[in-house]
Amino acid sequence: MNTQKSTSFRTRTFDFGSFFFTGVTGLATFLILAILAVILLNVVINGWPGISWHFITAGTERDMFDVKQAGVLPMIFGTTARVILMTIFVIPVGVITAIYLTEYAHATSLITRFIRGAVNNLAGVPSIVFGLFGLGFFVNFIGHQVLNPAVWGKPALLWASLTLSVMTLPVVIVATEESLKAIPHGLREASLALGATKLQTIIRIVLPQALPGILTGGILAVSRAAGEVAPILFTGAAYYMAKLPTALNDQFMDLGYHIFVLSTQSPNINKTKPILYATVLVLLLLTFALNLVAILVRAQVRRKLRALH
Repeated sequence: MNTQKSTSFRTRTFDFGSFFFTGVTGLATFLILAILAVILLNVVINGWPGISWHFITAGTERDMFDVKQAGVLPMIFGTTARVILMTIFVIPVGVITAIYLTEYAHATSLITRFIRGAVNNLAGVPSIVFGLFGLGFFVNFIGHQVLNPAVWGKPALLWASLTLSVMTLPVVIVATEESLKAIPHGLREASLALGATKLQTIIRIVLPQALPGILTGGILAVSRAAGEVAPILFTGAAYYMAKLPTALNDQFMDLGYHIFVLSTQSPNINKTKPILYATVLVLLLLTFALNLVAILVRAQVRRKLRALH
């Protein structure tokens, strides 16, 4: 009897608070998706007419502001090169730091707190500050005082990639940490019980299981760094180059910086607007392509891990 009354009471009661906050969160999600759809549609509608094989494969030998002659191949090459180099630099450092914080460091030690505080503060630093840091540390200090100033003491592809690596380091560290924490401790204990050392356990047991999460951190780093302009503005991006970069100490043209140039330095904004929209669309497509490659690699790794179980 009491059970029937309580059930009837629950069915008649309307949880207004739950309904209200569910509606608010749903509305916020819808607004975010709607704004994203409007932006993407605007870029696609205005940029697609300017996309052509000549636009993708041509360079800037003649006139970067001429709709009929302009091309973005040097910008595509430079953007891809700096993102790949950044990924090569940031993932090992981020993974090693996350391994130390998760597997070796004591959670209450002063050093651990200092490292976590530094990572959290690094995540909130504006991107222009990273650009100034890269100029002061990599270009002026490492390039001028440590290495050969005639070769390395100038903005270059290497310095821009390293600056982006420092900027995206917190993303990789946090993603790798969460992935390592998700690995059951029983796997570690079983490996140690069978006679493996802690380092062998981390390399052969923990890291393979955490690899999808590590790749997720790499995807997030690529997504953030692909369109950044401020960190590379002083460390490697060039306004104009007649040829593609062939060495790490060369400057490079970049899609993001080229968009900035087209929108601020063009002698006729209305005339170059088709090039501007087409370049933005190419940047979006390139970012999606880089992310897609990383997502496919992550999916393949997950498939292999499932096959082993």
